[in-house]
Amino acid sequence: MMPVEPTLHYLALGDSYTIGEAVDAQQRWPAELVQRLRQTGVMIDDPHIIATTGWTTDELAQGMSAASLAPAYDLVTLQIGVNNQYRGRVADDYRAQFTTLLARAITLAGDHAAHVVVVSIPDWGVTRFAREQGRDPAIIATELDAYNAIARDESHRAGARFVDITGISRAHPDLVADDGLHPSAAQYALWVEAIEPIVRAALH
Repeated sequence: MMPVEPTLHYLALGDSYTIGEAVDAQQRWPAELVQRLRQTGVMIDDPHIIATTGWTTDELAQGMSAASLAPAYDLVTLQIGVNNQYRGRVADDYRAQFTTLLARAITLAGDHAAHVVVVSIPDWGVTRFAREQGRDPAIIATELDAYNAIARDESHRAGARFVDITGISRAHPDLVADDGLHPSAAQYALWVEAIEPIVRAALH
């Protein structure tokens, strides 16, 4: 008999984008990612998602502390920061809190930094919601670019992997859910096309 491959365990950390606000549960990008991996024979369990719409970095940290987490996870994804920017918090605070979250994610991945995949923050400034709120898309873009640069730099410094989906959000501003703000299932599917190869590398 062939030996049975162990099932891989996946932890997804984030906010509304990770929990898939305004789409069905199976259309969340972590769930879509798992389905695609399974289709090619990767034995991976359903994502353990620690994420809530509206969470900032410090609120995610509190949520992680309150959750029942069972390391070591074979894969940990981290996507956080949009609500820090939305609330007008400064980038230096984001760097400090993100770095702490990243270190915790690496610990949860059994101290294997390469098993941690950080996903960039999409640009909500291009959405209908932002236009209706009278927000300046150029300011939002500049601030999010600064946040994403921090996340990319800190990820590389720690040995984690980084995926940039921000360009996808800017290229497809109309692929949003009925709320006019959060991505639609179609946009999440495009994200997964970018995330999947990086995750496959992390799992090997």
